[in-house]
Amino acid sequence: MKIGILQTGMAPDALKDDLGDYPDLFARLLAGKGLSFETYRVVEGVFPPSVNACDGWLITGSRHGAYEDHPWIPPLEDFIRAAYAARVPLVGICFGHQIVAQAMGGKVERHPNGWAVGATDYDFGDKSLRLNAWHRDQVTQVPSMAKVIGRNSFCANAALLYDDRAFTVQAHPEFRPEFVNGLMETRGKGLVPDDLMDTARTRLPLPIDDHLMADQISDFFKMARA
Repeated sequence: MKIGILQTGMAPDALKDDLGDYPDLFARLLAGKGLSFETYRVVEGVFPPSVNACDGWLITGSRHGAYEDHPWIPPLEDFIRAAYAARVPLVGICFGHQIVAQAMGGKVERHPNGWAVGATDYDFGDKSLRLNAWHRDQVTQVPSMAKVIGRNSFCANAALLYDDRAFTVQAHPEFRPEFVNGLMETRGKGLVPDDLMDTARTRLPLPIDDHLMADQISDFFKMARA
């Protein structure tokens, strides 16, 4: 199954050589699951020729806000709506989670209480998952066709399911602890409060459930559809 990665941001240059860029992180997360990948740098205006060019789509995280005025955001929203209409499965992570919600009629805003960083626990109903987070924007209004399937006290709309068409998650299952630590060193200083980063550093050794979320993503892509 071929998955098109819609790259909406770039990893810090200082991290790329050792830890990879965002598409590399997803290829690692989903390795061994029978998926192949092709990347389209939509952040640079490079889009697939059609929503049927791949069997499914994955939208990455980004340092940009979904509500910001960038020339590639409106065509990305058009692409999301077209994929949804064509029933081509779509997965969104962090910014991807937010832009799908915005494209489908929801709302994204900067959270008044600031950032979520590092190992964070989420309630998925029948289970709790610990995943790495890196965000201060959130989906504050859920689209009418979406169902909230993951949440916590800080992020009420942490995962959304749009029947069998889209599955989106605010957290970053592709971020390993070393990548979070690298983000704190390269992007966090002066942006994320020091006390929050100090707490996140103490939680870096905690086990995360990236493998369980990888299973959910893979299963969503491969599920039988009418």
